[in-house]
Amino acid sequence: RYRASEGLLFLGYGLTDDLALEAEAALITAELEKAADDPSALPPEVEESGLGDVEAQLRWRFLHERGARPEAFAYFETVFPLQKHRLLIGTRDWEYKLGLGVVRGFAWGTMTVRAAVEYSREEGKFEAGEYAVEYLRRLSPAWRIVALIEGNQLDEVELVTEVQWH
Repeated sequence: RYRASEGLLFLGYGLTDDLALEAEAALITAELEKAADDPSALPPEVEESGLGDVEAQLRWRFLHERGARPEAFAYFETVFPLQKHRLLIGTRDWEYKLGLGVVRGFAWGTMTVRAAVEYSREEGKFEAGEYAVEYLRRLSPAWRIVALIEGNQLDEVELVTEVQWH
């Protein structure tokens, strides 16, 4: 059984109206309990905590929303290999993602759909990467709510909910 708690620090900066730089770092505590019938040499329990994934993303909007036409953007992301000797947390080798997304505003909120292909240097191959359907609703000039379903290669799907204050 795997359990983890994670806190994220996210920074974003608009270089221009159409080009943005984002950075994200995670602090994580993770625990893995070995199954009773597992014959491997894995210890009964492994715990790690500290710096998790650290990543940066460059996002470029190449199509502005106009009328019924949605906004479209492309992004390039890299994950830095800062935990080469950890088993449960962080990333041990470079990872890259290249993706596309579309955004469309409605009276009831804003929807975003995005998908990416990724390359892991450790595995040496390209794979279908992250995909997401996101909902954003601005409640006031200071408060927003976000809900998204995000997956990776069809085997990891998660629901993320946020309340944001600016």
